[in-house]
Amino acid sequence: MKIKEVISTLEHFAPLPLQEDYDNAGLQVGLTEAEVSGVLLCLDVTEQVIDEAVAEGCNMIVSHHPLIFRRLNCISDSNMVQRCVMRAIQKGIAIVSMHTNLDNARGGVNYMIARRLGLMPESIRLLDPHEVLGVEGGSGVIGEMPAAISAEEYIKKLKTVFNAGCVMTNELLNRPIKKVAVCGGAGAFVLPKAISAGADAFLTGEMHYHEYFDHEQEIQISVIGHYESEQYTRELLEEIISKAYPGIRTVITQHNTNPVRYW
Repeated sequence: MKIKEVISTLEHFAPLPLQEDYDNAGLQVGLTEAEVSGVLLCLDVTEQVIDEAVAEGCNMIVSHHPLIFRRLNCISDSNMVQRCVMRAIQKGIAIVSMHTNLDNARGGVNYMIARRLGLMPESIRLLDPHEVLGVEGGSGVIGEMPAAISAEEYIKKLKTVFNAGCVMTNELLNRPIKKVAVCGGAGAFVLPKAISAGADAFLTGEMHYHEYFDHEQEIQISVIGHYESEQYTRELLEEIISKAYPGIRTVITQHNTNPVRYW
């Protein structure tokens, strides 16, 4: 199986037109005619991750966050991104990133978050659906818990399921939580949609301070960290590739690339 065929499968699941205007999803580095020796799956590409791919005999890395997000004026050893590009080329490793296109795809990142949280699969739907160049997708998802739980139980569940160092939240709701809206990463932009849809709670990875105001007893806001919210994207990528190509070896990185530490 060639690298370009795996890329085609990934882009069929999460078409590139679904990515946001600011994004740079898709092929980042490498030649695509090579046969796949193994695929390493990660959230972020770092030098340690590339070394891990080499050690595992993988000539393809599929990440969630793009390695090349902003324009490179040169390729040297002056920062991590440039060093990673150089090392990947030297080692013959192709790097592909499925970012906001995978966020916005049906069955994508937000669906995986909802599944991990335990929302009933039949209840999960796009929170803010839209169509781009004939491709259907949308921002965030909303669904329901099998049974309503208290706000305190809900927060404890988030900490456990997502192994969160902390959960930033507004004051606890005085009513049970059943309907939950989810948007991984920096998802505060869909908070108004969550409120309009009647969600009891809204889960995301990042929010600004002032965005918490004026929602007391309206909706339970919970922020668990960018990495924590999207960490299971690696398993989602593995599912997509393994379903299409059962014979391809996939390896989920052993490196925690989260740059944030909790003390």
